[in-house]
Amino acid sequence: MYSTEIDVKTGSTAVVHDLTDEARRFLTEAGARDGLLHVWVPHATAGLAVIETGAGSDDDLLAALDDLLPRDDRWRHRHGSPGHGRDHVLPAFLPPYATVPVLDGALALGTWQSICLVDTNVDNPTRRVRLSYLAG
Repeated sequence: MYSTEIDVKTGSTAVVHDLTDEARRFLTEAGARDGLLHVWVPHATAGLAVIETGAGSDDDLLAALDDLLPRDDRWRHRHGSPGHGRDHVLPAFLPPYATVPVLDGALALGTWQSICLVDTNVDNPTRRVRLSYLAG
């Protein structure tokens, strides 16, 4: 298995950060052919999504998360910024992992699919992401 970690600056607002280009560069460095790309976010308040980006879907996802998991005082987990407890619930809906097939060195994503880090935690502006390639 070939593996590395990258740092992603997510800033102080909720964000959907597209990791697809980083994943493609990683596969090139790994000399990937056929196998699996596993993406892992070792954080308790971030997740991964495979979605379309750039056409409003990323903003729609953040709006849906705000509707589903409001940033208010209902959460028992109360340290950090107001409503931070919802950030700890996020990975139950958007898991901290994703696995994508790799065929002939390329991600086998659909036409409009991207691999995205979803971070709603405004208290943690930098995230680590582990990329691992498992040859077939």
